[in-house]
Amino acid sequence: MVHVRVKLAAYRILDRSRRFWRLKQVKIKSSDFRVKPGDKVNLKKWPTMVDPFYKSKEEYQHILTKHISEMDDLQRILYADDRYALLLIFQAMDAAGKDGAIRHVMSGLNPQGCQVFSFKSPSAEELDHDFLWRTTRCLPERGRIGIFNRSYYEEVLIVRVHREILEGQNLPPEALQDDSVWEQRYRSITDLEGHLHRNGTRILKFFLHISKEEQRKRLLLRIDEPEKNWKFSAADLAERELWDKYMDAYGACLSATSTKRSPWFVVPADDKENARLVISQAILDCLNSLNIRYPVVSPARRKELQGLRRMLEK
Repeated sequence: MVHVRVKLAAYRILDRSRRFWRLKQVKIKSSDFRVKPGDKVNLKKWPTMVDPFYKSKEEYQHILTKHISEMDDLQRILYADDRYALLLIFQAMDAAGKDGAIRHVMSGLNPQGCQVFSFKSPSAEELDHDFLWRTTRCLPERGRIGIFNRSYYEEVLIVRVHREILEGQNLPPEALQDDSVWEQRYRSITDLEGHLHRNGTRILKFFLHISKEEQRKRLLLRIDEPEKNWKFSAADLAERELWDKYMDAYGACLSATSTKRSPWFVVPADDKENARLVISQAILDCLNSLNIRYPVVSPARRKELQGLRRMLEK
């Protein structure tokens, strides 16, 4: 009997704490992390850490679980409505937490309605096409959520930092004469994203903004923890030496390609849990903004269903 009373008391405390979280939870405004069209992005002025939106690991898990549950409900309606698609793009420096964010934020959704694609170095076949070709083949159908772990934006990021990659892409000579190639690619990207928006695909782009010091700590963990050794490469250190060039490339990219309809979000990523809450809130905000609903059954179809019901009841 004593054990029962103790358990009941524990449940009451837990229930009260959950009600307290609902009342006191800090409001996450995804718009605070959104790059406004026309903004000139200097990433040195954007934080890699903000005050956490949770007071404990338990509260973090409670908020994330709530977000995932709401996204799951909205994904079902998105799938049934079959008029819109959602494309989520993740870009970041090494060890910023892209894989973990995708895994934790999207884990509760129906796999039938989600597609994840990771883009590595292009193949010989892909290099024989324009730089948007390989990713365009992977765009989500209406009713589904597509996730790009890296994307066509690599073509104005790593390719801009490593000019030799551009020179090996079999482009016509006039495309290599000056730096106008980047402006041309920005325009190709925004034209594509505008076309997709007009045809029902909503696009959210997340740059996970990690500090160089936090990256150093995470790379050390990849060496120190055996189960993470496979993630580490000497090339990671070589890329790290180019940090400032990458920040410049990202800043220019975000400035040129964040639009009202296809925005970039600069997500502070030194705190992985906080980053996941910002991302999930932004996705929720987008899904809630769509005019989606379960299909309305016509009177004739309703009459037909009632007739079929009577047949089943016999």
